Amino acid sequence: MLKRVSEIIVNSNHLTALTGAGVSAESGIPTFRDEDGLWRKYRPEELATKEAFERDPEFVWRWYAWRMERIFNSRPNDAHFGFAELEKMGILKTLITQNVDDLHERAGSKNVIHLHGRLRILRCIECGREIEVSSPPKIPPLPRCECGGLLRPGVVWFGEPLPEREFEIARNEALRSDVMIVAGTSALVHPAASLPLLTKRNGGIIIEINTKDTPLSTVSDFKIRMRAGKAMKVLLKDVRNLVGKD
Repeated sequence: MLKRVSEIIVNSNHLTALTGAGVSAESGIPTFRDEDGLWRKYRPEELATKEAFERDPEFVWRWYAWRMERIFNSRPNDAHFGFAELEKMGILKTLITQNVDDLHERAGSKNVIHLHGRLRILRCIECGREIEVSSPPKIPPLPRCECGGLLRPGVVWFGEPLPEREFEIARNEALRSDVMIVAGTSALVHPAASLPLLTKRNGGIIIEINTKDTPLSTVSDFKIRMRAGKAMKVLLKDVRNLVGKD
């Protein structure tokens, strides 16, 4: 089956990828929904909502600073490098991610759409200014903007809409795609989880890479039950052979 999937990837006209937390988990970044995930320790409304931040910004910031530390100290894995290589080969057109880390970029991917924001970005709740950081803020004190406003993590919290521009681009890419790889996502968070369905409805092929079944499995044309890193390593070997690249 993997060789057939590799052939489909190579022969695709507009290949896109949608990645989720399972991809970054292989780099040591805890997921929210797996058995050892972060949400097992805290309820989502305690940490990832506007209301929680307004109620106790220091508590929320301590948790996000810890997450940022984990991300900054992690390294891309074979899945990240695999997608970056597919892009470099001109096969993968766009990578859409639900992850808030920058491991895809560090692996070499250029055309990345972040649906849920980025943890390297801090945003002022007063003036809206965005600041990119290279290290986590030290808490306390709470990080503040030059205008004096409190800075918040530049991610999408529960109850907040996705960034309009990013989602519109992602939606258009899904509609254009004849093949979409969906890797490491629970397919539970909408509207991101609806993107593969747009590709499918347009006659596209869905390749799901996940260690377990998801709500997307029933409509997937190929289901690869492996960790994303292992699957991409195997697929890339076949892809290189098919295009004559050592």
